[in-house]
Amino acid sequence: MSELLDVIVVGAGLSGVGAACHLKRNLPHKQVVLLEGRDSLGGTWDLFRYPGIRSDSDMFTLGYSFEPWEEQKAIADGPSIRAYIERTAEKYGVLSKIRFRHRVKSASWSSAEALWTVEAEHDGKPVTLRARFLWVCSGYYDYSRGHAPDFPGQERFQGRLVHPQFWPADLDHSGKKVVVIGSGATAVTLVPSLAETAAHVVMLQRTPTYVVSLPSIDAVATWLREHLPSQLAYDTTRWKNVLVSLFFYQLARRAPELVKKHLRRRLREAVGPGIDIDKHFSPPYNPWDQRLCLVPDDDLFRVLREGRASVVTDHIETFTETGIRLRSGQELDADVIVSATGLEILFLGGIDLTIDARRVAPHDLFNYKGCMFGNVPNLAATFGYTNASWTLKADLIAEYLCRVFARMDALGARVCVPRPGASVQEAPFIDLSSGYIQRALDRLPRQGAKHPWRLYQNYLLDILLLRAGAIEDGILELS
Repeated sequence: MSELLDVIVVGAGLSGVGAACHLKRNLPHKQVVLLEGRDSLGGTWDLFRYPGIRSDSDMFTLGYSFEPWEEQKAIADGPSIRAYIERTAEKYGVLSKIRFRHRVKSASWSSAEALWTVEAEHDGKPVTLRARFLWVCSGYYDYSRGHAPDFPGQERFQGRLVHPQFWPADLDHSGKKVVVIGSGATAVTLVPSLAETAAHVVMLQRTPTYVVSLPSIDAVATWLREHLPSQLAYDTTRWKNVLVSLFFYQLARRAPELVKKHLRRRLREAVGPGIDIDKHFSPPYNPWDQRLCLVPDDDLFRVLREGRASVVTDHIETFTETGIRLRSGQELDADVIVSATGLEILFLGGIDLTIDARRVAPHDLFNYKGCMFGNVPNLAATFGYTNASWTLKADLIAEYLCRVFARMDALGARVCVPRPGASVQEAPFIDLSSGYIQRALDRLPRQGAKHPWRLYQNYLLDILLLRAGAIEDGILELS
């Protein structure tokens, strides 16, 4: 007989550990197991090992609501974030609930039993578990592959071509000429870090990205820590950062030209006179049509000013034996080329999902309150914000699901399932023009035009809907 649990959490990264901690704090009687496909926790913050890996959000909002971030830097490096996740897991008794090297392959729901049967693989052997509720916290991208375009002539290149998602431990870039292809968060992180020891680093971009510089140390947070208890200082800083970022996002959507002027003014001051910001830092889209990239302490701009790195905006014509030839005819010599070209979306961790023997694809799913799906019983997924810290939404989802579980226990209910009406109007799941999103729209769930089928990107509104909203809203059916 397979093992029977109350909740199976898939993934032991930032979201999965957070979910288990919320359950431990609010519903300690629940039998919970985390299934993690890798041999360590941390998710993104353990997988990515490229130089300079860091958060692109401040840790006062990327950290858990219940566990203060107490290190000095608000923009933290990857190892520090992983250590924070591990400390939190240990503090709340979650470490012992993680089963490593358990890669979930499929999950099938039986209405007759009101149970999920989860099939996983552990060290090459099949493992079967059953659970009353399945909570997928596997993130949003494929850990096994990154987005890697087939560049013309890349087989001719005599140096090393690497993808940041699989950074080689033996790669020594000291004294080497490096080209980083890309302009997103990974590229703007890699360039200043590689430039510390490389002969020269070129950031080769097809399209510019909006970038903004912030201090890595939050002066307000430092002052609050000196004058307030730890949790109160953390909560105050968290709210300060939430409101500032929300204001800036709303301003960007409502007055994009004003925000463009503000960003350009800051860029002129940061990059100095030697960089053409019209060519290299002025995207053809509005701020927050795609995510803004964070530059802590002007690190990218500093290496550009000092000449240790440069930006080239052009299209690749072909790789050559010694580097890259661009459409303009310019040649970029390189010993190492880094393809920081993005991620591949993988919703629900690629789990093969069936309901009463009927296969369900991610695009068949209809979002409910940003965490559950229409006509799918006892299943939730954590998907964070695209315009703010992932964990802000992850915490709200965890709080909401704990409320749902508590209400089910009070009613003696075994099943919860949202029931969409026939009048729900369909819309794309995520309203971003980023390439990695656009490539995956046909593999993502759908959303409706209004609540509760709308996936909001607004923390304050989600607090009202998830933290204060009614569980039994006439749509979520408990039985």
